[in-house]
Amino acid sequence: MIRSPRFEVLVATGNPGKIREIQESLQSLPLRLRYLREFHDISSAEETGRTYEDNAILKAMSYARQTGVFALADDSGLEVDALGGAPGVFSARYGGDHASDQERTDKLLMALTQHPGRERTARFVCSMAFAGWLPGESRPGSNPPQVLYVGEGKCEGLIAEEVRGTNGFGYDPVFVPNGYDRTFAELPAAVKNAISHRARALAAMREFLTGWTGKA
Repeated sequence: MIRSPRFEVLVATGNPGKIREIQESLQSLPLRLRYLREFHDISSAEETGRTYEDNAILKAMSYARQTGVFALADDSGLEVDALGGAPGVFSARYGGDHASDQERTDKLLMALTQHPGRERTARFVCSMAFAGWLPGESRPGSNPPQVLYVGEGKCEGLIAEEVRGTNGFGYDPVFVPNGYDRTFAELPAAVKNAISHRARALAAMREFLTGWTGKA
């Protein structure tokens, strides 16, 4: 049974905010987390899927295959009802591939200028995939990785009419979760990390990995 921190899992994202949330969620497990910056000869996984789950799986499988390390990847997005669910899976590219968080947020607020108050319903969605090998399988080369688990989390809320707060990243400064009057960027990190879409996906992943590390 593998119970020591030598059980390695690659955190397959370069986003510092996501890395921090994953570290905090999984810190109690007997894992040694690895990071993309440690691998110099790998290519970025293409996010060509039609759903968050598709993209999370594409990334986890690609990085596990390239590195020979179990890989944990997520794909998430913001769905705004008044915009027909946009930006959705294109949330990170809303406003262009090289747009900044502020530019994406500004574009979103501009698109919602004719939609006040309760018309600004939205949700964050996160799919998280874990890819690797079954116990006893050799890796890499002889056996390709496979998807071992996929979990999802959602958080419902409203889009604020202006940017508020300096914590978080992405669309956090304009997303007000249901039951609160502050944006994700105004809430303490401990609160956000308990209720967010990624927190809920991570809770499911943590439960899976708790069992996995006990059996592997």
